[in-house]
Amino acid sequence: MTAGPVIERREVDGVPVLLGPGEGPMRAGLVFRVGQADEPLSRRGITHLVEHLALFRTGVADHHYNGETGAEHTAFHLQGTPDEVAAFLTGVCASLRDLPMERLTVEKDILRTEASTRGRGATHGMRMWRHGATAHGTPGYPEWGLSALTPDDLRAWTARYFTRGNAVLWIAGGDVPAGLRLDLPAGDRQPAPPVPSALPVRPAWFTGVPGMVAWDTELPEGPAAAVFTALLGRRLTRELRHEAGLSASVTTAYEPRADGRVLVTATADAVPEQSGALLGGFVDVLAAIRWNNPDQAELSTVVSLWCDGTLRAEQRGARLAHQAFRVLTGHPVERAGDLLAAARELTVADVAAVATTAYEAGLLMVPPGTTGEWASYAAAPTTSFAAVHGRDLPIAGAEGRRLVAGSEGISLVDGADTATVRYADCVALLVWPDGGRRLVGRDGITVPVEPTLLGRPAALLAEIDAAVPAGVRIDLPARDPGTVPQPPPRPSAGSRMVRAVTRLMAGRWKITAAVVVSLLLLASGVSDGRPHLVITPIAMILGYAGWSHFRDRP
Repeated sequence: MTAGPVIERREVDGVPVLLGPGEGPMRAGLVFRVGQADEPLSRRGITHLVEHLALFRTGVADHHYNGETGAEHTAFHLQGTPDEVAAFLTGVCASLRDLPMERLTVEKDILRTEASTRGRGATHGMRMWRHGATAHGTPGYPEWGLSALTPDDLRAWTARYFTRGNAVLWIAGGDVPAGLRLDLPAGDRQPAPPVPSALPVRPAWFTGVPGMVAWDTELPEGPAAAVFTALLGRRLTRELRHEAGLSASVTTAYEPRADGRVLVTATADAVPEQSGALLGGFVDVLAAIRWNNPDQAELSTVVSLWCDGTLRAEQRGARLAHQAFRVLTGHPVERAGDLLAAARELTVADVAAVATTAYEAGLLMVPPGTTGEWASYAAAPTTSFAAVHGRDLPIAGAEGRRLVAGSEGISLVDGADTATVRYADCVALLVWPDGGRRLVGRDGITVPVEPTLLGRPAALLAEIDAAVPAGVRIDLPARDPGTVPQPPPRPSAGSRMVRAVTRLMAGRWKITAAVVVSLLLLASGVSDGRPHLVITPIAMILGYAGWSHFRDRP
């Protein structure tokens, strides 16, 4: 068995360097331990903006280069000659020390254009459902923080995260190029934020986008999880695409995290008319892998394919980027030989145990009009357990809906459903020029406040603005006037007259009944010539009640 090449460790200007073999031109990447999970929602997009600004001065080159902002890391990588590698990485480090702030407005516009044309992907929302609105859930949200970011914000961010103590360089296909300078400021290694959970029960499901089924789970990193992912992708492709013809695109992804676990994601698409069948087939594959162990022949095939792919990736230098991330997050470099040996020792029982863990931690995204309840998945929470204590504020034109404003937070009550954001847990307050507000809680629950639908809203808006934590306010551009909720139109004089007559006819029988009962009671009270001391007051009360009921009807 070939163990694969050994990764060599060096250092340049205080930055650890991983050297490994590679095919073709030299490839290299400078990786920093900072990503979208480090951003609060009020600064969402700051790391991506730094990445764009740092690349601006590289200009147009013949070699391939790019930047990447992930959940827990940011990388600058390229392919070219040793001289091109040295010039590119030296230039990126120089830009990080002195970002071209004159480009700030233009780069913000570019990022907004990218977001509008690319979208956030069908599975981005799964991060919010699994993790809420902080840390690893923030990649599921738009880059709301871009507008308010200032040069001082960017300088503070780079001073904290883009330092030589928080970076690792990898190079595939050669030695450290002559002339390479990684002139970064001193700084400490930054730990990744803890991974939050917004799922009180699992496996869980939620409603996603039409024509798409997706599923993710969390597993310990290692060959067993990787082989399970490969097996799942193989089964989904065979069952949903080749045999049933339900999906044209089936994908699986294996995303390692700093906490030593991986997020495994699987997706399949279909035309909306086939959504129900796609969901059924997808869930059947997940259940089959959990309850019906793969036979030894299938496992041997999957392990062999995975080992071959891992060894080829090692020889091309394709695994170096992940090894750099492991070093950044305090994990040892993985030797390919050790991984291959562990994979070949896996048994059917080992994979079955991983499949059970994966199933029990799963989150299923179903198409609109379907559910996961039939497959024993619990609905992911969309409401809160209770409303805050406070004053009720009716919402115009929304019968049965009201806001409850209290000193601890605000709730939206809609019949039996309640959405609550407590001020202490508010991680974002979206503010529009028309006065609209939207509070986002740590768990991802939101409460909209529309002043156009409230009576005398100024006091409530001031109360909210003063109560939310500092730094969570996000001022957004003006909304399309057509999207701002408006109260129902006031009925005309003619309409009010028709309504009054209708109410009169509807309440008339109650008045008549009350009067008749009153007269009968009075008659019985005087039948012996003496007014009854008890019945007479009752008759008077009933007569008044009939009139009051009609008078007070809405």
